[in-house]
Amino acid sequence: MKSTTAPGAPLPGPAAAGLTPRGSGSGGREPRRGPAGRTARGIRRQLPSSPWLFAAPGLLIVGTFSLYPFFSTLVNSFTDRRTLLPGSYVGLANFRELLDDEMFWIGLRNSTLYVVCVVPALIILPLLLALLVQRNIPGISFFRSAFYTPVVASVVVVGLIWVWMLDDRGLINSVLEAVGVGKIGFLSDQWLLLFSAMAVTVWKGLGYYMIIYLAALANVPRELHEAAAVDGAGAVRRFVTVTVPAVRSTMVLVGALSSVAAFKVFSEVYLMAGPSGGPAGEDTTLVMLVQRVGTGLSGRVGYASAISVVVFVVTVVLMLLVLRADRKEDA
Repeated sequence: MKSTTAPGAPLPGPAAAGLTPRGSGSGGREPRRGPAGRTARGIRRQLPSSPWLFAAPGLLIVGTFSLYPFFSTLVNSFTDRRTLLPGSYVGLANFRELLDDEMFWIGLRNSTLYVVCVVPALIILPLLLALLVQRNIPGISFFRSAFYTPVVASVVVVGLIWVWMLDDRGLINSVLEAVGVGKIGFLSDQWLLLFSAMAVTVWKGLGYYMIIYLAALANVPRELHEAAAVDGAGAVRRFVTVTVPAVRSTMVLVGALSSVAAFKVFSEVYLMAGPSGGPAGEDTTLVMLVQRVGTGLSGRVGYASAISVVVFVVTVVLMLLVLRADRKEDA
């Protein structure tokens, strides 16, 4: 059948048939709608709030158990609040009292000494231990697990075990007495008790920092050690010139973490020295002093909060000093 359309005439389109293209009345395509009738643009407007909904539980926990106690302690440090009394504003009276408190200076001395003695040991010894167990030899997994066991053990259990070993009638003194050396007052002498607590802290932290160093050593190229060995460098020289520079950032991290933990030490000294803080309280640390002053029905919450603020400031200063030392070495 022949077409009746004249040559050159335009073909009939939707307009000619009386049909209007979809959306032509609005100047474009109609926005696509979802099952709920919301446009894609409307959904995009709601997306920015979604991350806050996912973060809300975590933010609530942090705010409840971290931020609120922090600001509450800061406010209480300027009051004379007690356990059962709200207290009133006293300004800097609590901080001025700290300057005349002998126990505060004893606690500051012991906490500072703890940092000076424990931190270098926790930087060097775990690194040496990681070098020993990083080789893939038969049975090395057993030793890695054995070195890490004190980390997962409860600090209370560890403290009680060491108290049993270091007591006057404990294992170590029994052995010393059997060989004719005599008993040593590990838990009765002021300085021996403090250094015994330091030894427990180092022993318990070795495995934790060893794992951190093992992760860092795995990223050190073996070619560097091989090149140093070809140049005639021995094991000690390779350790100083290759290993230490390669893990220096990890050493800074370990130094920062161990500094804060050592300055806030409580459990080891408390378990070994008792609530009194050793002979005449001479082994009391700052955190032990906070616990002693701020607890009980007549606890001085305001004064304990002032000590807590000092502990916070000192830990921040320690972190800044470690970071500054790291930046100087980078420069």
